[in-house]
Amino acid sequence: MNAKTSLKTTQSPLPPTPYYLLDEAAIVANMQIISRLCELSGAKALLALKCFATWGVFDVMQPYLHGTTSSSLNEVRLGYETFGNNTDANSKDRKETHAYSVAYSADEIPKVLKYADKIIFNSISQLNAFKGQAVAKNIPVGVRLNPKTSNSSFIIADPARPFSRLGEHDKNKIAAVLDDISGVMIHNNCENDSFEAFSASLADIEDRFGDVLAQLEWVSLGGGIHFIAPDYPLEKLADRLKGFSEKYGVQVYLEPGEASIHGAGSLVTTVLDTMHNEKNLAVVDSSIEAHMLDLLIYRESAPIAAVNSDLMNIASLDIDPTNIAPISQNAKSADNTIIYGRSCLAGDIFGEYALPNNLKIGDTVTFGNAAGYTMVKKNWFNGVNMPAIVIRRLDGSIDVQREFDYQDYKASLS
Repeated sequence: MNAKTSLKTTQSPLPPTPYYLLDEAAIVANMQIISRLCELSGAKALLALKCFATWGVFDVMQPYLHGTTSSSLNEVRLGYETFGNNTDANSKDRKETHAYSVAYSADEIPKVLKYADKIIFNSISQLNAFKGQAVAKNIPVGVRLNPKTSNSSFIIADPARPFSRLGEHDKNKIAAVLDDISGVMIHNNCENDSFEAFSASLADIEDRFGDVLAQLEWVSLGGGIHFIAPDYPLEKLADRLKGFSEKYGVQVYLEPGEASIHGAGSLVTTVLDTMHNEKNLAVVDSSIEAHMLDLLIYRESAPIAAVNSDLMNIASLDIDPTNIAPISQNAKSADNTIIYGRSCLAGDIFGEYALPNNLKIGDTVTFGNAAGYTMVKKNWFNGVNMPAIVIRRLDGSIDVQREFDYQDYKASLS
């Protein structure tokens, strides 16, 4: 079991808002789907720490996953130290710890190899520079393969974007280093909920790189596959992965990040002020730039999961806050409510909603699906209070895992 550093333990009172609330039961529900996929396909699943690294819930995830995958020295160390018992080579709780980075510095390699049991280099240049150190420690080596095709709706997150630096695409160059690697990592999906699109993309990769794949021991297909959706054909995906594995004689790895914690976290906030400027406006004690940064990066909005004690599922209206027509062109929208964050950024907007009742100062607004790419990206912009991290355990008890204060803010700056 992992050591806990909770500030408060069982039956803790909830802290002041804002705070992230993680639900272990919802996490386990996702874990069971992942475990079922692995059971049917023979694939192994590694938690993508770049998406979610809140190790206070790793104990309930460990029974279902085979380990972690990382994007930096700090992440690979965190995976090694907190996900499984990795200091004992004979422990039944030992987990795999895969290391990857877009670029390693020379001084990082010895430290990375201390924690990793596989290392994946982003380029042949980095492979040639550092492979010797990995071989000396009997650590399997891989390289990232970029097929120059992808399933991504966002150019900013598309590894196959023009002039991409993410991996090697020249088959001849990869073939020339096959003696130095035992596997490849292919990560070319982003929020892909279509099995047909995934399968077609994989078929394209097979057509172009099949002779390379046949000479490997393992292939990681990365993350970004939204197979936990209720209507996703899990059995078809399992058959596809199993067939791929058997055809090329490789161990398949998946790297679920968002799939591991989708729907398992929320951000709880309080309305600090209300205004009216052609529409109803509310300002909460949080900020998308500081606490849900991906909403800003991808110009998305947060769903509302609750207002006060009333559970609900209200999606933001499909309105681009950077290009809103004058209110005179849509009189109905005058009743909508735009919820703003408290930072000075004019576009710090959680979303625009058609609410059953107008929000009031003091109301609690809970935003849903706030676990992935939130806590790993939170920051101190404007010195806005950092949300506490709260966990609802499997038995229903509340654990305040971490709170932040002025000293944390001050220490982050110098």
